[in-house]
Amino acid sequence: MATKPVLSPSEPATPTKATPTAAAAPTPEERQSVLRTLRSPKLLKTEVLAGLVVALALIPEALAFSVIAGVDPRIGLFSAFTMAVTIAFLGGRPAMISAATGAVALVIAPLVASHGVQYMIAAVLLAGVFQVLLALLGVAKLLRFIPRQVMVGFVNALSILIFIAQVPELLGVPWLVYPLTVLGLLVVFGLPRLTTAVPASLVAIVVLTAITVAASLDVPTVGDKGELPHSLPSLLLPDVSFTLDTLKVVFPYALAVAFVGLLESLMTAKLVDDVTDTRSNKTREAWGQGAANLVTGFFGGMGGCAMIGQTMINVKGSGARTRISTFLAGVFLLLLVVVLGDVVALIPMAALVAVMIFVAVTSFDWHSIRPSTLKMMPKSETAVMLVTVAVTVWTNNLASGVGVGVLVAMVLFARRVAHFVTVDRTVTGDGDGADATATYRVNGELFFASSNDLYFQFEYVLDPASVVIDLSGSHVWDASTVAALDAVTEKYRRRGTEVRITGLNDASVQMRERMAGKLP
Repeated sequence: MATKPVLSPSEPATPTKATPTAAAAPTPEERQSVLRTLRSPKLLKTEVLAGLVVALALIPEALAFSVIAGVDPRIGLFSAFTMAVTIAFLGGRPAMISAATGAVALVIAPLVASHGVQYMIAAVLLAGVFQVLLALLGVAKLLRFIPRQVMVGFVNALSILIFIAQVPELLGVPWLVYPLTVLGLLVVFGLPRLTTAVPASLVAIVVLTAITVAASLDVPTVGDKGELPHSLPSLLLPDVSFTLDTLKVVFPYALAVAFVGLLESLMTAKLVDDVTDTRSNKTREAWGQGAANLVTGFFGGMGGCAMIGQTMINVKGSGARTRISTFLAGVFLLLLVVVLGDVVALIPMAALVAVMIFVAVTSFDWHSIRPSTLKMMPKSETAVMLVTVAVTVWTNNLASGVGVGVLVAMVLFARRVAHFVTVDRTVTGDGDGADATATYRVNGELFFASSNDLYFQFEYVLDPASVVIDLSGSHVWDASTVAALDAVTEKYRRRGTEVRITGLNDASVQMRERMAGKLP
């Protein structure tokens, strides 16, 4: 009887069918792929549920912003729909949510009050044109000049504003609102510790709505914010005369909407880049916002830009990463308010307040205010962050806060750099003899903040008849420096002293040759 051969440990075994290994987790960049997400039921579920949660959160915001702008609530809701759907295709930052916003509502409110809704539509259309043009001119590249501490202040201020916006919903309301809000907070903060299969925000909304309806609780609901629409928006042109007088009226508002919208959108895109560990196309995002405002304007909307609160719900709270969630947020919003408006109207405001408080708390950069961080950071950096927060909260305008923050950062930076310029004097030869020479070696960057003091760094009375100013360790940046050098050489000339400026690099030589002696 044949025996079965025994393999030695050194002999290879017959190949067998390999056991399938778990698929490698997608990288942050791969996670943004729409096609990959459509092939994965798990990822697609995340995007769908995220879109639903964001749609629910958009409804009260859009209604509130409509009130601020002084327009019909339906205009705000349709604006949120058209902005979200359009930017889902054209935007440069996947998973970012754009809709009607408070910043834009504040800008256009005076125009609506003085000239009506038709002029507002014209301003939104013109703002869209401005944003497309600014994108083509490369305005997105200016984002690199926004310091990190301004970004931190922007995030912290926005978190504070989101929280403050919820306070009115908790004042002068039935006492039942408070336990409902607390329950909602327990769900949104506690459920993620148990499971992330379903967005905690959606669970909180469903649970609180079910409790409110089942117990017939008399608490404020979404329906109390305004009438929900029952039909789709339609295309239109603004009913205004296309004349120079009309342009003069809408131009300043359109320009303000364009700048505020771009600033908030690009800052939000940068924040999402950090949260998702990916990069976005800021130029595409800029002209995408312009196109979205054009589409919104042609549908009679109030315009808008990126919404950091809803974006954080989408990205941080729900885990969405693709354009699918943004698109579905707009589609679900339209379906909810047009088809299921009666059901949506039953959602208690306490549920949405809990969700927004969760967003405010989790978005705030708590590390930035720790005593250890404040001790480590330069005082000027902390000042920039605090100024950005203070101005933003005081004006309720993110653009103002960022603008002032950048300005303060520039001034403090210029002040620090100005102190780095040093002037060292050495004298060679026989003191006051004919062969004596005083040499001044200037080190540091010479610009308006540092060159103004340059004039006082020379010993005009004590110097011999020959003076050399060595600029090999510095760089001439502006006309202020050229004028300062002219003043120094002119004062020496009046005393009969010969001055030679040496060591200039090519760029500094060209600037000085172009302007020397020509500045008053």
